[in-house]
Amino acid sequence: MSLHPQTYQEVPEETARIARAAFPKGNVYMKMRDEVKILYEDTDFIVLFPNVGQPAETPWRLALVLIMQFMENLTDRQASDAVRGRIDWKYALGLELTDPRFDFSVLSEFRSRLLQGEAETLILEWMLMHFKELGWLKGGGRQRTDATHVLAAIHGLNRLERVGRTLQAVLEEFAKPEPEWLKAQITPDWFDRYSRVIDEYHLPKKEVERQALAELMGQDGQHLLDQLAAQDTPRELGGLAIVQTLRQVWAQQFDWVGGQLRWRNKDTLSPSGERIASPYDTQARYSMKREVTWVGYKVHLTETCDEDLPHLITHVETSVATEQDINALNAIHQDLAQDSLLPSEHGVDMGYGSGDSINTSRKEDGVDLVCPVHTDTSWQAQTPGAFDQSCFVIDWQAQQVSCPAGHTSLSWVTTKTSHGQPAIFVRFSPTHCIPCPDRTRCTLSQSGRELTLIPQDAYLALQSARQRQQTPDFSQRYTRWAGIEGTLSQAICTLGLRRSRYIGLEKTHLQHILTAAALNLLRIVSWLDGLPRAKTRVSHFAALAA
Repeated sequence: MSLHPQTYQEVPEETARIARAAFPKGNVYMKMRDEVKILYEDTDFIVLFPNVGQPAETPWRLALVLIMQFMENLTDRQASDAVRGRIDWKYALGLELTDPRFDFSVLSEFRSRLLQGEAETLILEWMLMHFKELGWLKGGGRQRTDATHVLAAIHGLNRLERVGRTLQAVLEEFAKPEPEWLKAQITPDWFDRYSRVIDEYHLPKKEVERQALAELMGQDGQHLLDQLAAQDTPRELGGLAIVQTLRQVWAQQFDWVGGQLRWRNKDTLSPSGERIASPYDTQARYSMKREVTWVGYKVHLTETCDEDLPHLITHVETSVATEQDINALNAIHQDLAQDSLLPSEHGVDMGYGSGDSINTSRKEDGVDLVCPVHTDTSWQAQTPGAFDQSCFVIDWQAQQVSCPAGHTSLSWVTTKTSHGQPAIFVRFSPTHCIPCPDRTRCTLSQSGRELTLIPQDAYLALQSARQRQQTPDFSQRYTRWAGIEGTLSQAICTLGLRRSRYIGLEKTHLQHILTAAALNLLRIVSWLDGLPRAKTRVSHFAALAA
């Protein structure tokens, strides 16, 4: 389908008359059309369509339909029905009352075009640009970021189910293009094992029988992998993505022992966060944060929090579930800088804060990262009167450290931590430490006190942050960050953010972008209506304690 750009069309007179009669005070979609006005033009998406061929559905309408769909958490079919039958939707889209419009499959096609053209961020970027032009959004203010977990659109599978389902997925993919070749590679008992759904209900309960079945499945899968290397095997089979998944799952769940393929015991498995959780979504990962465990992804939402302007989502970052929060901070700041939306003050929680992130944000991005940081957890810091790191004087230029007793360090070695981060290892001489009368307040080691330092700029930034978080001013500034919890709650409870609709990281990220755009429109309309922001609700019973 090709694109023949059309202008943003006015609302037909009959549609406007009926809509205003049905909604005398208007509703969110009518106000979106009348007050927010133009969000998109067809030319914004012109790179996604060829110049020749059958005309495509107007992209500006499709973009709006996707956002409106997420505003109500509708399926594609429900959104298509709303376009066809709801007066307020026709008003927002500038359609005649009798316009039947498009089949619901067009929405899926348009999302695919966005992903294939790497243009999924355009939905939010063009919206933010429009809001900036209207004066509702600006850089240099206050923003805040937090993350929450997202459940993948898959069933949870135990190890045995995962192996069986992976092999079933391979057989299904092979049976479509090469049924005769596949029939030649298997025996009749394969149909008994893999023709029906493999789930815990139908699996054996005894551990010995489960291990025997697992190893039998392992041999079947390995047989297919061996046959793929044969010269008479159709080449297209070896290139299927599911084959690579089969190899990875087999490497994770089986091991070769004495020339035999054996089911790994739990002690020899790789960390759960590294293993494929389902053959149907190989990017979804198992993760745990405090008491919450899930299989899926993680999303970081960044929003403005200036008092005189609407609170709008300015950035969406979707990552694998095992990614640490702090690793998303650099990408967030880079994207905000590219859109001229970097804040002067950025509130985040402890998961984003470190000496390095605070220093980098201030020096490279000009952003004051307002966040609590981890306190010193050494026994010296927890013992009154003991000598923690803050009691030592560091001469960064001379690469020496002086202890509270006035002795200087014996060695200063630049190294790296087990996570690959730069570090400095400092050691004091046993000659000074062992006879020192304050040794029990300093170290329990018989070989002298040792310190592990981070690089100078990060160290100074960390110490400064630890001092700042003890002040009343910090507590007052940091309370602004807590509002991001309300944003996450609105996105989860109202717009369905918690569960992914689609398979894979890219499609899930597009869902999060559309969710953010929908949330922004809802907030803009509420702000234009003068509705106050909701405060944290307190039950009547809890209020009795006040």
